[in-house]
Amino acid sequence: MTTAAGARTAHTACNLCEAICGLVLTLEPGPDGRERVTGVRGNPDDPLSRGHICPKGVAIADVYDDPDRLRRPLVRQPDGTLAETSWDEAVRAAVEGLAGVQERHGRDAVAAYLGNPNVHSLGSMTHGTQLVKALGSRNAYSATSVDQLPAQLAAHLLFGHQLLIPIPDLDRTDLFVVLGANPMASNGSLMTVPDFPGRLRELKARGGRMVVLDPRRTETAKAADEHHFVRPGTDAAVLLAMLNVVLAEGLERVPEYVDGLDALRDAVAPCTPELAARVSGVPAATIEALAREVATTERAAVYGRMGVSTQGFGTVCAWAISCLNTVTGHLDVPGGVMFTDPAVDIVGRGLIGRGHHDKYRSRVRDLPETGSELPVATLADEMLTPGKGQVRGLLTVAGNPVLSTPDGARLDEAIAGLEFRVAVDIYLNETTRHADVVLPPTTTLERDHYDLAFHALAVRNTARFSRAVLPKPDDARHDWEIFRDLALGLMRRSGRSQPWKRWAVTQARMRLSPTRIIDGLLRTGGRRLSVRALTQHPEGVDLGPLEPRLPARLMTHSLRVDLAQPLPLGELPRVLALADEVPGDGELLLIGRRHQRDNNSWMHNAERLTRGRARHQLFMHPDDLAARGLADGTTVEVASRVGKVSVEVSATADVMPGVVSLPHGYGHARNPGMDRARQVPGVSINDLTDPERLDVSGNAAFSGVPVTVSGG
Repeated sequence: MTTAAGARTAHTACNLCEAICGLVLTLEPGPDGRERVTGVRGNPDDPLSRGHICPKGVAIADVYDDPDRLRRPLVRQPDGTLAETSWDEAVRAAVEGLAGVQERHGRDAVAAYLGNPNVHSLGSMTHGTQLVKALGSRNAYSATSVDQLPAQLAAHLLFGHQLLIPIPDLDRTDLFVVLGANPMASNGSLMTVPDFPGRLRELKARGGRMVVLDPRRTETAKAADEHHFVRPGTDAAVLLAMLNVVLAEGLERVPEYVDGLDALRDAVAPCTPELAARVSGVPAATIEALAREVATTERAAVYGRMGVSTQGFGTVCAWAISCLNTVTGHLDVPGGVMFTDPAVDIVGRGLIGRGHHDKYRSRVRDLPETGSELPVATLADEMLTPGKGQVRGLLTVAGNPVLSTPDGARLDEAIAGLEFRVAVDIYLNETTRHADVVLPPTTTLERDHYDLAFHALAVRNTARFSRAVLPKPDDARHDWEIFRDLALGLMRRSGRSQPWKRWAVTQARMRLSPTRIIDGLLRTGGRRLSVRALTQHPEGVDLGPLEPRLPARLMTHSLRVDLAQPLPLGELPRVLALADEVPGDGELLLIGRRHQRDNNSWMHNAERLTRGRARHQLFMHPDDLAARGLADGTTVEVASRVGKVSVEVSATADVMPGVVSLPHGYGHARNPGMDRARQVPGVSINDLTDPERLDVSGNAAFSGVPVTVSGG
């Protein structure tokens, strides 16, 4: 729509986080004649986000305008510097470098790491997997194993698909129990819920309640009807005790298609509320009352996220949450937890595999794969340990594992020693600074977008397609074009034989644009939709609330849900053993945190998101400061088994005694290519997190890392 003085408005979606909020942009010609975004507001007509917008959405054009953003490919020169070159030369250098490492040392000698932004990009979702397949290496890693891996594994075990994840029906529930999640800051995760504050007000207006268990009084905890501190890493004991109460008191309401109830009852019997109270710090009476409230409330949903996922019992927690929702009658019912019915059903149509676990193991630490990915906590081991299969080359796509994975300082050193490195990224960051070739794609405003993943995880069924707002420059490439050229180049270079028809189909598919692929999926999805139809409704179309879909939606071999899963059940003795653990002298437990203005490690170059009150400090309870003779606002040294950092400390009763908290994604001192980020104070929490601390899934256990704090 064109307005006065050459300005126009355009509709798009913010794909910076899982909320996928609809936006209305104002664009005006700049002095050079090119359009600039001069206004951003939430779209009140969007059926999912309902006009909501957060500070990151307001800053969406800052990435496009950032002078530090790479716009041309870079190749390392003989003198060690990076220089701009042509796309053809850069792609050729990347293919030759990666293929050369594999020819010298074997296919597994090149590792691939995919960062979080990949799932937010349509081009990556449609074309990125083929690039990893073209490498043919077992050394595939992603941000999944420092994030949601336990939830995906539990979904695979219980429901038959790694993304068949039950979503809280937040718009109709009357009791929302939250463990280790902060949707007031995150807008939901594995629960796409834009305008969470508004939806929480609606829940309370209909007489509902929210109860939060968290070792920090988060923004969500402050808005809750009840908040209870829980010691980091002990949520599993609380959940098992709640299951015990429900099953011991005969409060269960179990669907006909569910098996394993007796085995579950026997397994959780030793975990009493009294034992859980000793372990977690949550009073036994509170555990009992909450269990009964969940069981007797007609519409209730239990939800957990990062705090219960990134800990030593992440898989037990994810499994126990689903068990609790199931045995209390809240699975697949309105107001409970339900499954989505998206216009493009990535689960039902097999666009993403069901998943698997422990088909093969890592070379050095013998860790299991999950869904064809190894735990990224062992990536540095694979690089630094000599022998057959040693990783000597690296491809990263929209990732910064030096800041995002355990013991980042060691990984930084390991990457520096590799023979060859390629990065598909728009920035030189702490990881990509090592790259020999950097291939920068276009940004979100320059490409079409449809959310394949997050429509499948949303609290309401909707569909929205967004056309590119700004034109792609002639000398730029979209991410899918980069993936296409790298994948086809590697396949040609590898010489691995494959049937002619398969090669022809792969080539044809890789040359299709994401928009054409989405159009085909929409037209064959049963909703009578298409890209053209959605383009006529840029605000999105409402496909209705979540609806009961079980047992037909199940993808288990039996088409039933078996609660008695051997993998999490095998972990219960370790949970019970928590009662015998004795903390070390002066030991504190480290947890992470996030702020609404932060977006992992990569938005700190936006000035509007980093100005104002600093938020990098170590949060510490006043009693713990006093016990160590430390003063609020001073610099302290935080040390773990793997490293130490110096950082300002902030006294606050918002963390429970015995717990300290650092934000995730900070510590840009090593960053050569993001000037504003380098000036943001703070340290990397992952210079303290321990790669030896893992969940049974292989997920990193960030929450509850033992540390000491002393005068700096």
